[in-house]
Amino acid sequence: MKRYIVGLGEALWDMLPEGKKLGGAPANFAYHAGQFGLDTLAVSALGEDKLAEETVEALEKNGLNYLMPRVPYNTGTVLVTLTGDGIPTYEIKENVAWDNIPFTPEIEDVARNCRAVCFGSLAQRNIVSRQTIRKFLEATPADCLKICDINLRQQFYSKEILEDSFRCCDILKINDEELVVVSRMFGYQDLDERAVCQQVVRDYGLRMLVLTCGTNGSYVFYDGKVSFQDTPKVEVADTVGAGDSFTGSFCAAILNGKPVEEAHSIAVEVSAYVCTQNGAMPKYPRQLTDKVTRS
Repeated sequence: MKRYIVGLGEALWDMLPEGKKLGGAPANFAYHAGQFGLDTLAVSALGEDKLAEETVEALEKNGLNYLMPRVPYNTGTVLVTLTGDGIPTYEIKENVAWDNIPFTPEIEDVARNCRAVCFGSLAQRNIVSRQTIRKFLEATPADCLKICDINLRQQFYSKEILEDSFRCCDILKINDEELVVVSRMFGYQDLDERAVCQQVVRDYGLRMLVLTCGTNGSYVFYDGKVSFQDTPKVEVADTVGAGDSFTGSFCAAILNGKPVEEAHSIAVEVSAYVCTQNGAMPKYPRQLTDKVTRS
């Protein structure tokens, strides 16, 4: 069996005023890591409805491998509405298919042969998927790289879920806004940003912590060192998928044996490129993929 790089968690559609778009970090992560020639797989669950068929069509159109059992719930959606000022608000529908991902024998087989897995906090809001994610992580081989890209949305997180996730991962990815929430929740609020990151690394025995700060750059904390990269100034088409492209390309670079600082530089360059393109899943130019695939 192939050793897959897995995106594990929510599969959903963003229901936008101008139409619907396939979303969900796991599929985005799998797509971006797969741009570097790695065998990737998106693992989630779909309903027994028309939207599930459209999901499969969209995944296959983008060349994505997927393992998404059908369950008797609606396929996930996020209702996006705009206020009078044009500011979007989100309503993430509950008790949908991705809240109820079953731990099937097929998913267990993938876990036992997994090379790397990226999971988040959002998909753990329901006990069924939370238990599946935990069983998946426990079934992975010792050399599997486990990445937690937390995704704090609405009320769908708790200290317990975050603590369990931190304990289970090798690499934690977090943005500056999420770091403020974690600092308050975990009693780190008296520390500055860098000190919080270093404390989390120590408290949870992390291999690395990646902190992204939008236009203010990004950091990787590892082995008592800090890598910093400025955010390139580019003409932004949209930022959809940029964070997942950072995670996917960083993971691919680390798996291909790149040093942390080089992997960080590649991830920044890739995410900047994705910001110049429309949509979450643009095809990368060869000069970007070569940075990871060439020794």
